[in-house]
Amino acid sequence: MFTGIVQSQAEVIAIMSKNNAIRLKIALESALIANLEVGASVAINGVCLTAVEFGHLSKDSSFISFDVIDETLRVSNLADIKLGTQVNVERSLKIGDEIGGHMLSGHVHTQAVLAKRIDSQDNCSLSFTLAPEYKKYVFAKGFISINGISLTLGAEVGELFSVYLIPETLARTNLQNAVIGDKVNIEIDQQTITIVETIERMKLS
Repeated sequence: MFTGIVQSQAEVIAIMSKNNAIRLKIALESALIANLEVGASVAINGVCLTAVEFGHLSKDSSFISFDVIDETLRVSNLADIKLGTQVNVERSLKIGDEIGGHMLSGHVHTQAVLAKRIDSQDNCSLSFTLAPEYKKYVFAKGFISINGISLTLGAEVGELFSVYLIPETLARTNLQNAVIGDKVNIEIDQQTITIVETIERMKLS
């Protein structure tokens, strides 16, 4: 499980094809591999991946490698990453950790496309298009995960949905570099899915 509070960005330093999968290697600050074990779960752009290898590149820099299978590549933007791409990183939640965002599984439902961006001195507004079948789960002031970031939806939800990012969130995550047309990973709040689908079943009964 994850909280949607991104701990760092990491640079993709190697991508190796493996039949219907890829081996992804990222470079990140050494503090983020403390107490890491092979088999541990790490969220990369909101996708729960299993660490298959890790180690040190230098005194202050380390790496983690993951195998990403074809189904994950199909539903997420990890299929589009290139060498040098910055990805969001969050280690899995441990008992006693503060939950600063909302509970996430790391199982991406779909992707959204950035359609509009407005930057101001104090915040940044990002508006996205979403596949029609997922719009019923998107409510004003509800939770959503974008590239593994726990965010609150804006007040207006229509053809587009919007989120607002403070400078700290922009500085910490790869949404700072998002441009029109970029695809982002979306994980819908599971509680919202449960409520919506329960109401739908009640209407049909």
